[in-house]
Amino acid sequence: MKHIKLLGCLSLIAILSISLAMKPKPKRIIFFGDSITRQGALPGGYISLLKKAVDTTKLELIGAGIGGNKVYDLYLRIEEDVISKKPDLVVVYVGINDVWHKLGARTGTDYDKYLKFYQAIINKIQATGSKVILCTPSVIGEKKDGTNEADADLNKYSAGIRELATKNNLQVIDLRKAFADYEAKNNTGDAEKGILTTDKVHLNPTGNQFVADQMLPFISKK
Repeated sequence: MKHIKLLGCLSLIAILSISLAMKPKPKRIIFFGDSITRQGALPGGYISLLKKAVDTTKLELIGAGIGGNKVYDLYLRIEEDVISKKPDLVVVYVGINDVWHKLGARTGTDYDKYLKFYQAIINKIQATGSKVILCTPSVIGEKKDGTNEADADLNKYSAGIRELATKNNLQVIDLRKAFADYEAKNNTGDAEKGILTTDKVHLNPTGNQFVADQMLPFISKK
């Protein structure tokens, strides 16, 4: 009798083990970027909002953002923070600091170097078999009609990202255009901050929800 009970328990354990082994793992999506991405993983951030909007049994969302990072910082830490985690998809969102830091500390990234490092990041991710989605940088100042100090550079760098997306046959989440369209409709007082950002760059609650809304169609079908 004891042997029968033991065999029954072992059979149940075997069935459970097989069931768990057959259960598909959720697809892993890493959001790779700077402080905007770091804050996006905090409560109320766009990554946290996306987690509430998707089936987390099918999608695992991970933030990999570090404040102050530029494109070459991402390249230097890609092995540890991205490749080693074996993602199915990487959403790359970098460029604000590459432009913004040219204005004050003069430590930004020249356009040609920016595109070379960005392409190198794409190459490294794709070499592992992971998919890549690119994001254009959003805003450094929310005034309309191209009147913010960094608008010309942001437009140039965003155009470069669109070209990289076309060259590499990748999807691009065009935050630059989305933010400009939103500001045109909603920034009636032509404020430089407070519409989608707290400080002309980092997202307020409305901005986090807005970015989540832009990204959701791209990741929910993965």
